[in-house]
Amino acid sequence: MKLKLLIPTLLSTLLSSLYITSPQPLKNTITTTTTIISTSSPFDSDGHEVQPDLRYHITPIQSNESGGGLSLASRGGFCPPFVIQENTQLSKGLPLRFLPLDTKQNSITLSSDLNILFSAATICVQSTVWRVISGGGFGGGRHYVRSGGVVGRPGVDTVSNWFRIEKVGDIGYKFVFCPNVCSSCKVVCGDVGVLEENGKKWLALGDLPLVFRFQKA
Repeated sequence: MKLKLLIPTLLSTLLSSLYITSPQPLKNTITTTTTIISTSSPFDSDGHEVQPDLRYHITPIQSNESGGGLSLASRGGFCPPFVIQENTQLSKGLPLRFLPLDTKQNSITLSSDLNILFSAATICVQSTVWRVISGGGFGGGRHYVRSGGVVGRPGVDTVSNWFRIEKVGDIGYKFVFCPNVCSSCKVVCGDVGVLEENGKKWLALGDLPLVFRFQKA
């Protein structure tokens, strides 16, 4: 009788031990891991987050040491002017501001839609907000960066006015045109690079981006 009572007790203890020490299903572990997502911000040369209420110069990172900051230049004397890179590295160009889609943000986030504008006055009546246009009097089906855009009002009428900032390597950044503000719009996405023509360095969409750092103005 003692043997019969002892066997059920041992089995019960063993089963309880197996139940307690058995691992949780794998899918629960994966779910917990993948929900930890964080967004990051670009930083200026002083190590501070880039902010909407401050002005910045663009300092290109180039091995050949040619070209400086960004500015504006007209094509054939017409307004609004196009965005260019200064020919000399000694020139910082005009200061820029970056305005996020979410106007309540205190800092700029990477890979998110924003407006870019020069914080400077020009002889043209139009704004200095960046936008992408096709051709622009240059021909060849290129897409150039020109001023004359508007701030905010995301939608089909302003889809050409939105850019992104993305990280390149350890210290570099680039501008990208691939707006998300209009789900029904068809846009040509591309990195913002430099096209040399007629003695000037015009900003245009291409395969080779202009890599730079932010310097507080």
